[in-house]
Amino acid sequence: MKLGYVRVSTVEQNEERQLETMRKFEVEKVFSEKVSAKDTRRPKLQEMMEFARDGDTIYIHDFSRLARNTQDLLNIVETLNVKGVHLVSSKENIDTSTPTGKLLLTVIAAIAQFERENLKERQMEGIKIAKKKGLYKGRKPVKVENFEEHYNRWKNREVSKTSLARELGISRQTLYTLFEKYEKTHATTTI
Repeated sequence: MKLGYVRVSTVEQNEERQLETMRKFEVEKVFSEKVSAKDTRRPKLQEMMEFARDGDTIYIHDFSRLARNTQDLLNIVETLNVKGVHLVSSKENIDTSTPTGKLLLTVIAAIAQFERENLKERQMEGIKIAKKKGLYKGRKPVKVENFEEHYNRWKNREVSKTSLARELGISRQTLYTLFEKYEKTHATTTI
């Protein structure tokens, strides 16, 4: 089946240019929404991703309609690949069902990975220089109000680590670190 995704950021914007692309490719079902692409939690995008089946092709006017950043785009494409769904972008003239389309997406992924690694390297160099100058203090420690209460809830199996981390607005790794620190400082020795 030919599916289409149309998105504009605001109600005032016109999606006619994108709808013309849908007509050009004779798309059978269009998922359209007026919402920002700041993340991939968009109702119509999610609906389309769930609706798409093996052998379907999704048509978009351009990649910016689907995702605002390269990582989100690559995640969406990977999800579609796993489902056996192809993606065609009219403006960029990329079709993931062709060897050339797959190659171009691989190049985009490689560039994104290269940029992430360069950013991390620059960050580490900056931290090293700041440490030499005595300016780097590291990340501020995370403080959780009533931590003992939250720890006891987890210990009594009232809540999982994952849901507790989500509730506290911290990563699971940060929660694990807080648990370890708490257990070291509150360890009781038995003889």
